[in-house]
Amino acid sequence: MRGIKPGMTGTMNAENDHKPHRGRKFRGKRLRTSLPKPEAEAPIPERKDSDRIAKVIARAGLTSRREAETWIEAGRVAVNGEVIRSPALNVGPNDRIAVDGKPLPTRERTRLFLFHKPRGLVTTNADPEGRPTIFGALPTNLPRLVTVGRLDMNTEGLLLLTNDGGLARALELPATGWLRRYRVRAYGEVLQPRLDSLRKGIEVDGVRYGAIEATLDRQQGDNSWITFAMREGKNREIRNVLGALGLKVNRLIRLSYGPFQLAELPAGAVEEVKTRALREQLGERLVAIAGADFSGPIVEREIVEEEPQAQKPARHPEVRGAQRRASKDDAPDRPAREPSKGTLRLPRDKDRGRSSFEGRPQARLRASSTHYGRPSQDDGERKQSSDKRHLNRSPHGDERKQPDGKDGQHRRDGKPARDPHRGSRRRSPDRGRRR
Repeated sequence: MRGIKPGMTGTMNAENDHKPHRGRKFRGKRLRTSLPKPEAEAPIPERKDSDRIAKVIARAGLTSRREAETWIEAGRVAVNGEVIRSPALNVGPNDRIAVDGKPLPTRERTRLFLFHKPRGLVTTNADPEGRPTIFGALPTNLPRLVTVGRLDMNTEGLLLLTNDGGLARALELPATGWLRRYRVRAYGEVLQPRLDSLRKGIEVDGVRYGAIEATLDRQQGDNSWITFAMREGKNREIRNVLGALGLKVNRLIRLSYGPFQLAELPAGAVEEVKTRALREQLGERLVAIAGADFSGPIVEREIVEEEPQAQKPARHPEVRGAQRRASKDDAPDRPAREPSKGTLRLPRDKDRGRSSFEGRPQARLRASSTHYGRPSQDDGERKQSSDKRHLNRSPHGDERKQPDGKDGQHRRDGKPARDPHRGSRRRSPDRGRRR
């Protein structure tokens, strides 16, 4: 009978031929709802023989995929000898690609580097304002590298670098789900319950930020140390979020990016992740999404030594002393310059030298002193003390005349003998009497 499917038994009623079979439809619906839900992770994509032109350029390590699209629109890329203007083009392994007239370099093995970015460097290839960039601080023997994300100029800490633009793009996506941890020092006070409210996300100036795990570590004076953990990083996200809470960030350090830790890597240092460890940390899914290649060659680049800066010649080099004297004798006489204010310039006598000039102050001879450091009469200088207390006094000590009319006796070594009248500290009656 027409309309009866194989395996069906019994007779069909002609009156019910026009009605739908609702019972079968209901059973099918129940069966579908009882199936387990599909996994959240996307299946591992299959490798294709052709890829987008921007993706191929990014994988070569020249630049990021977004920047490669800009190069294509500017007419800097040619495929098989023809300049293209649209990035909507798939290329295969047999296509010849050139950027700025130079053939695309051979794809190297996918590599990843950990870089401790110091403060004061911009995360870009070339800054239009002329500020220093991170690529100027990297060693010259590294391959062409692109950054995984960015850090602000005043932010320090871990920054991932790779020679595979596809890997950089895959690690930047929030769907990757890698946790990023930061250490923050902010001016102001905040309580932990207020930081717990960030787990639900927050909207600041019309921008919606995702869930943030914030932990108050300690309060140090007027500053608060906070640890942030998030799975996406928008531009100035931490600064804007804490600004909404009344805090001002004055130091920001990235501690980790996924499984990669800053640890004790010194500031400005670079460390490469080994291929085996990198492959294990990425997993098969991320490796397939990024199109990473761990079988390619590693091209070592030569270290470019910077030219030493020209040093200023020595003021009086010994080697060229004779030449300098000869040039001075041949040079015409210059008019004498007027001495500057505050300095003493004395005329020089070529025959006797500068020290023979009578006006030069001679070295002061140290006077041999007696008790309390007063100079003796034999010195001829500084008979009076500079202290006002000794301006008007009677002579005493070695200055006093002896009964026989002779001065105080001196020892053979030239030092004055001790005055017997000065044995005690009793005040003399004639002390301080005016003459």
